[in-house]
Amino acid sequence: MITIHQPRRLVVGAGNISQVGPWAAEVASTLVIATPITSGFAERLQLPGKLTLFDAIPGEPDIATLDAALDAARKARPDLIVGLGGGSVMDVAKLVAVLWDSGQSLADVAGPNRVAGRNVRLAQVATTAGTGSEAGIRSLITDPGKGSKIAVESPHMIADLAVLDPELTYSVPPAVTAATGVDAMAHCVEAFTNRKSHPMIDGFARMGFNLVGKYLARAVRDGEDTEAREGMMLASYYGGICLGPVNTAAGHAISYPLGTLLHLPHGLANAIIFPHVLAFNQPVVSAKTAEVADALGLGQGLSQRDLLSAARDFCAGLGIEMSLAANGAKGADLPRFAADAHSIRRLMDNNPADMSEADVLEIYRAAF
Repeated sequence: MITIHQPRRLVVGAGNISQVGPWAAEVASTLVIATPITSGFAERLQLPGKLTLFDAIPGEPDIATLDAALDAARKARPDLIVGLGGGSVMDVAKLVAVLWDSGQSLADVAGPNRVAGRNVRLAQVATTAGTGSEAGIRSLITDPGKGSKIAVESPHMIADLAVLDPELTYSVPPAVTAATGVDAMAHCVEAFTNRKSHPMIDGFARMGFNLVGKYLARAVRDGEDTEAREGMMLASYYGGICLGPVNTAAGHAISYPLGTLLHLPHGLANAIIFPHVLAFNQPVVSAKTAEVADALGLGQGLSQRDLLSAARDFCAGLGIEMSLAANGAKGADLPRFAADAHSIRRLMDNNPADMSEADVLEIYRAAF
């Protein structure tokens, strides 16, 4: 059995950020959550009433970030919350929407289905094409004390309105476009090859990774290629749908310590790890892996070694630095990374191939 949650309204197309204001209609007070960069799009929302802007969202938001955003919400007392940014922004927006006036804390809602409800409207306006957070019911916040992520999952966090406007991604730099695009692909591939895979989710996943194969290189090459940018936003959205009923697997588990401990951006961490997990799982899900390889133009009938090499070349060809060492990792860090990743059972247990802590460590060493 699977349950699929999607935003109540989805608007796709260039210039459609302007639809948020008319949709919001008689809203008296709005809190827009953004980054210093994405806050520049706030005027395009054309919102009525009082607007409060909270734009102190870093790349990997932690508990202190959430607390500051909650404080801003309690002062603004909004009728509407808008997440205007990438996955980090939208994850914070979800949590603020369900926590600011509920009497619940982050500790109260950590895990699945512990959110009591939501009393405010929520709109998510994506400005990157990677996490698919606008499509889903999950939010991740870093706990700096433990060096791990807190996951919250609830249907109460689904957006009333999601907007995919490719014009908002024109200014995303090529390196970020590449890494977030591989993250979107990883969501689709990890759900597609998952122990919990489902034929309906396989359909969304196929649409997602085929769009990545068709459009990611184009979006990296020309940031104002509207067709490619829209295709990547759809790929990201489909990946977000995959996360709810199926979720990711070892690839994301192995990438998380690179974010929480090494402080790599989430998309970059996933891009570095993706080829290694794709190849590791190939013997167990060979037919599905062949579909992925074909969609990405990696070749057909590849051995594990050749698949790993081709997938690494695919990512490196997008301009992604695929070496952990070049991204600041130290060899002495790798055992801690491996222990942390292997302990993320909510994801590791989804992986089609059993993976020991030694296997995880070997992947980090191969990526070093």
